[in-house]
Amino acid sequence: MADHNALLPRPQQVQYGNGTLPLKGLSIRFASAPGTEDRFAAEQLASRLSAISQAKVEIKKGKSPTGSILLTRTGEAGALPADMESAGPDSRESYTLRVTPKGAEIRGRSSAGIFYGVQTLLQMVEGTGTQAALPVAEIKDWPTLAYRGVMIDFSEGELIRVSEAERQIDLMARFKINQYYFYSEASIEFEGYDVVNPNGRYTREEVRHVIEYARQRHIDVVPCMELYGHMHNLFRFEKYADLGLPRYGGEFDPRNPRMYEVLDNWIEQTAKLFPSPWYHVGFDEPWSLGKIGVVPGKDPFKTFMEVLGHISEKAKSHGKRIGFFADIDQGASTISKHPELLKDVPAGAIAYPWIYEVRTNYARFVEPLSSRGIPTVVTPGIWGWNELFPDYHRSFFNINELTATGRKHGTLGILNTTWTDSRQTIYRLAYPGIVFGAAASWQAVPVDTNSFFRDYCAVSYSAGAAAGIAQALEELSTTEEIFERVTGSSTQSAFWADPLVPGYLKKLQAGESELRRARLLAESAQERLQRAMRIDPDPSLKSLLLAARLFGYLGMKSLYAVEWADYFRQLQANPKKELVTLYMGTQMNSTTYGMLADLREMISELREDYRQAWLDEATPFRLQSALYRWDAEWDYWTDVQKLLVQQVFQGWKEGEPFPPLESIRPKLK
Repeated sequence: MADHNALLPRPQQVQYGNGTLPLKGLSIRFASAPGTEDRFAAEQLASRLSAISQAKVEIKKGKSPTGSILLTRTGEAGALPADMESAGPDSRESYTLRVTPKGAEIRGRSSAGIFYGVQTLLQMVEGTGTQAALPVAEIKDWPTLAYRGVMIDFSEGELIRVSEAERQIDLMARFKINQYYFYSEASIEFEGYDVVNPNGRYTREEVRHVIEYARQRHIDVVPCMELYGHMHNLFRFEKYADLGLPRYGGEFDPRNPRMYEVLDNWIEQTAKLFPSPWYHVGFDEPWSLGKIGVVPGKDPFKTFMEVLGHISEKAKSHGKRIGFFADIDQGASTISKHPELLKDVPAGAIAYPWIYEVRTNYARFVEPLSSRGIPTVVTPGIWGWNELFPDYHRSFFNINELTATGRKHGTLGILNTTWTDSRQTIYRLAYPGIVFGAAASWQAVPVDTNSFFRDYCAVSYSAGAAAGIAQALEELSTTEEIFERVTGSSTQSAFWADPLVPGYLKKLQAGESELRRARLLAESAQERLQRAMRIDPDPSLKSLLLAARLFGYLGMKSLYAVEWADYFRQLQANPKKELVTLYMGTQMNSTTYGMLADLREMISELREDYRQAWLDEATPFRLQSALYRWDAEWDYWTDVQKLLVQQVFQGWKEGEPFPPLESIRPKLK
């Protein structure tokens, strides 16, 4: 395979031969009367091959012994994953692909198998224009896990545009993901709940559109509701405030009998809206459980499981099988602290054990469930919810190892989660992690973390840009790690942190050389991405470039603070007037070349770039709240400059002790 294109996910069996099949003059044909899904796959194949070869590739009737790509469906298996789906070489999604110098054939039991064969064939194309060709090869491929999902957070941060949901689904389909989890706390329009989140929700028609768009691409949209905790978006309204524990809180108060009216109604409406046989009900992080609202004589954890049981029965009455987040060894854990609750898990319910950190032993999160016969879907995450750029080195380890552990314990599948806790997240930065999870859940061996960025970029971007983008991704990943390590915090927190706080400044001073390295890496990534964008117009590159520039600003503000501390140290030891003029007047305070002007200028430029990146993929909902942080950052540096003038140029006289750095640090207003 070294002489041929990287394939993601890696097929189970690949054997290359000698020779090629030129794209020029090829047609696409069906072995038998095609269904709607077969024709859709053929149309996608024809469109992509036509673009690559710069010549029309047509769909024609009748079989042809030469010069065609034959699509052969051998069964009537469903287009979407059903409940109790299986994986393996005889599964619904398996396919074979054979290319000879005379033609090619994709053979699958189902339309999904045909579709996945098409995706692999498209990755195999070598060259462009009249030189475009397929290498002679034979591939036998199938998924090792039947359920391969990604959860998109539609609630905690930005509200993704429907067009961006389509872009996400297109990406997932190309890499053989078959479940799209629609995470909602109160982000879907429900009848009778007009007051709830009117500007931050999808209409039922929009949800139906997403479901149909995904169905065409063999992806089942699974409702991922929150039906116990994380419900503040409902309880903040007075009409529903009494349902919260505490009032206006985040989770249901099970003492309130009206709780079941709301839950039953939401389940009924959701079940009608989503055709999926699965229904994820949340139930993670019950922070108040057992602390307040305890009924005398009742075990609150037992009550928690009773609510889960009620929901399971209600969902079952609508033909749904529930799943829930199994909080094992988490901050608001129920199961690890109360393992006796496992016996109360409703029959058939699927547990989703989640852990996002790097651990040496992931079995402790899965084995307690599997040993009791409770079906699982292992749940790693793309670590980007509080970061300027996802921590991909951490995420890749987590996804690979938790998926491998799940396989050992008979897991049904994987749910690769994405979250937007910081409400500052740009979703397109998660694309590489989504594809990594797709590969990890399909192929039999762990994804090669050393070659992944290179392989991902080779199949995602144009040939002239791919290598530079892969290097930029690695540089951004390393930059992310350095800033986390030096600041001891998430990079979102570091981005907004006050670098003049004495304790925090000491961390920056101790990590000065590493900060310089991080800033150089970010600048290198920026240059690579700018060159790539001149070759490839893919919109995801704008988001990557923004991340590089955000790191550049974080490096600038951190290193400038270190530099200023040195200025003040020198002047307190030897307060020479000419050094005051140089350091404070020219270096820091100059309106044209000053460091404070740099920071204000850069944050204002980035504010506009960030605003545009948000609007490229999301609605204006919550945007203004996000932008206030950028405005506050601009104001902060203006206040530093004012204090510099007041404390140094107006308040200090030669011969007096020089003021400390702390004197120019704005106090909280």
